Amino acid sequence: GHLIKAANARKDVSAATLLGILLGGAAIVAGRPDAGSAAIQLGTNIGIKNYLSFSRTQESSADQAGLRFLDGTQQSSRGLLEFMEVLEDQELLSARNQDPYVRTHPLSRDRIDSIRHHLEKSRYADKVESVANRISHARIKAKLIGFTQSLTRTLRAYPEDSDTLDGNYARSIAYYRRPNLAKAIPLIDKLIAQLPNDPYFHELKGQIYFENGKIDLALPSYQKSVDLLPESALLKAQLAQAQIEKNSPGLLRKAVDNLLFSVDRDATRPFVWRQLGIAYGRLGKMGESSRALAEEAILIGRYRDAIGIAERAKKQLKRGSPNWLRAEDIINTARQNMKNQEKR
Repeated sequence: GHLIKAANARKDVSAATLLGILLGGAAIVAGRPDAGSAAIQLGTNIGIKNYLSFSRTQESSADQAGLRFLDGTQQSSRGLLEFMEVLEDQELLSARNQDPYVRTHPLSRDRIDSIRHHLEKSRYADKVESVANRISHARIKAKLIGFTQSLTRTLRAYPEDSDTLDGNYARSIAYYRRPNLAKAIPLIDKLIAQLPNDPYFHELKGQIYFENGKIDLALPSYQKSVDLLPESALLKAQLAQAQIEKNSPGLLRKAVDNLLFSVDRDATRPFVWRQLGIAYGRLGKMGESSRALAEEAILIGRYRDAIGIAERAKKQLKRGSPNWLRAEDIINTARQNMKNQEKR
């Protein structure tokens, strides 16, 4: 809901700005460039102020929800307060030097005071973080740095002589992105030796091999990750992608099973529907393939394409079957979404 409301607020900003531009353009055509410029600026300012007002309300609501969740899990909110204080210091910097988070998440003294007030009353204010949580945090941090920072910066944060789990994790990711498999694979193997039952280390090894075109080496690692965490829709979808790449009937059928499991758990991921469409297509099940591709199209907002693909699916599927009925639903939903767009 937070994201949907934010998207609607941004549309309101655009509408106010557009209205200002139209009025300004009319004034300029009428020979009043000064009034035109003022109208354009006014529309922009109104839109931005309305959005910032909305956004501050949303951020405050998010803060309160976060505080409730922290108390609900018996954790201290001191870290949230310290994070907000860091952002407050960021606001003093020029926009060019600010963290992007500051520019997209408006901060105010009221937000910080509210969190501080909550902390003063919370029975968990001084609760020390568990060892397990600290280990998890260090690992998440290492993963983020490995995936988002350059190799040079990653090595600065985790030097080669730092033989820790999070250090080896960060460097394995950084070297894989280089790509330098000769250094990445030994590091991930060391991690697997330390924690052989961790599905995500096996997943990373599969990803490294898959993205470097080594499908035969990727498959066992992806399969092992799924064996260790069989209820993960994400891991099954990744395994299915590798199975599709092999393009053998047996593996394609397994890929379909894995993808059906994945969409049953989360039907909102366009990529998974696309993979399912590919797998069905290679197995010659064109009706099922078209239905899956129609799902992808409607999820990414290609409503006209969704209608066309779903119409094709209806012709290929048995009338009244579950897939046929779903194709009909896609057509109706896409048409309604197109009408809603026209009204805006």
